[in-house]
Amino acid sequence: MFIRSVIFGLLASAMLASAAPAQDTRKLLESKESLYNNIYVYDEPPYRSMTFGHNRRIYTESVYNTKDERDLPVSYTRFMTATLMYAKDVHSVLEIGFGGGRTSWYLHKFLPDMKVTSVELDPTVLEFAKKYFDIKEEPNFHVANRDGRLFLQESKDKYDIILVDAYRGPFVPFHLLTKEFYQIVKDHLADGGVVAQNVEPSTMLFDSAVKTINAVFPQIDFYKADGNIVTIAYDGPEKKPEDLATTAEARDKAFGLRYSLKDMLAERRRIDINGGQVIAADAKVLTDDFAPVEALKTIERHNRKMP
Repeated sequence: MFIRSVIFGLLASAMLASAAPAQDTRKLLESKESLYNNIYVYDEPPYRSMTFGHNRRIYTESVYNTKDERDLPVSYTRFMTATLMYAKDVHSVLEIGFGGGRTSWYLHKFLPDMKVTSVELDPTVLEFAKKYFDIKEEPNFHVANRDGRLFLQESKDKYDIILVDAYRGPFVPFHLLTKEFYQIVKDHLADGGVVAQNVEPSTMLFDSAVKTINAVFPQIDFYKADGNIVTIAYDGPEKKPEDLATTAEARDKAFGLRYSLKDMLAERRRIDINGGQVIAADAKVLTDDFAPVEALKTIERHNRKMP
């Protein structure tokens, strides 16, 4: 079991939320101010990174190895793929928050028969992903320019895996952290489906985020990835380690995955969410502060940058 002080001592330098000074020694390929982000693309061969500027700081959103398109240099993105050993089937995946598209592209390359759909709010992010990160439309690989929550609310499709990796600087947009949002996610999971979310643990919202996920999904596993925590949540009884190991070994072999599911399984942690040792006992479940009809009208406005 994680001990709270140990977690936060080890994770204080989270990659997504660790801020670097605005000056950067890498080569700036292009920058653009969009409606939602200040976006910078840097080159430091063989790596290329997409970063977002927020409050005079720069946050790394995606890193691409230009010599190896199947590489996942950012460790938490590898653990997002651990969902492959949890899902009953692996026919379809939805990713909310695209960035440079490395996680979804990795899944597409190793599971070309699986339908991969990604949703990205910012059209400039999509523009840069195609221009600098070698992302392109292919059979079974599609990227939609839409807010992730609105996309789900308007969709009738169900998915075996849903990945939530949308960030604004160090924070997940609030409307993607509420009980109502996770209920929408749950309603769009196929039988035996699973959801993973990258949650930065050093912010004040971490405890409430975990409690909110648990309010909809009774099972949550934790994977520590450098400074991030990847939560994998699902319905039904707890999946036993031996069953996960069997599935991991079979799918490692079937798909020839670059990053072994069985190796990732060794990092799995279960905690007592309501015990008060790791997750604060008084952490609140996050809920929408407006009616659903009002949410539909205001999400686009709330997504925009603060003045």
